[in-house]
Amino acid sequence: MTRAHNRRANELRPVTIERGYTKRAAGSVRITCGDTIVLCTACFEPGVPPWRKDQGLGWVTAEYDMLPSATHTRRNRNRSKIDGRTQEIQRLIGRSLRSVVDMSALGENSILIDCDVLQADGGTRTASITGAYVALCDAIRTARRDKLVQGSPVREPVAAVSVGVVKGRVLLDLDYSEDVAAAVDMNVVMTGGGRFIEVQGTGEEATFSQSELDRLLRAAKRGIKQLVTAQEKALRRRQ
Repeated sequence: MTRAHNRRANELRPVTIERGYTKRAAGSVRITCGDTIVLCTACFEPGVPPWRKDQGLGWVTAEYDMLPSATHTRRNRNRSKIDGRTQEIQRLIGRSLRSVVDMSALGENSILIDCDVLQADGGTRTASITGAYVALCDAIRTARRDKLVQGSPVREPVAAVSVGVVKGRVLLDLDYSEDVAAAVDMNVVMTGGGRFIEVQGTGEEATFSQSELDRLLRAAKRGIKQLVTAQEKALRRRQ
């Protein structure tokens, strides 16, 4: 099987993480995974939602959307009401980031994440999580510089990747053509320490065995380890 970017079955697409992509947000990242491109921004705001007040805890939430031209055929903008897929993805991004943030250390402050897909070729939700983590770290760095937060509320990295079974083979980091052909499709979110946050796996008109599940998770763990390394390298670079 020939894969795009001349990849092996257990190989990620080429990944780039560009920090400081926009000037106004406290944290902003342009992440590319193959031909998928996502702009992730993080804004720091004093205060929390009303239901969170007077608890001494912060809040992290996320929104996600695709530009109309991100896919092969133009899609309508989500204006008055977001569709179910978009809602599910942005909730996943928010859950993933909250799992690695110490809300008491954040204090009664909020970090608002926006993930906008500029170009889609599979794995937009996983790329969003991976890029949003770096944008989150930069937003917290900005808040610490401005003495709005003391210490670092981030406990450890978080990243995500897709895996699947395509024509009987376990593949890492599916692009769109592989995703639509997959008999089994899975998105895996993990911490840098190797703990699972979320596993979304589905047999597409197929079933999968325990051994296949184990192989899928091993492939995902391998890919996420590499993504965490890419995040760490990006955060070490000066802007």
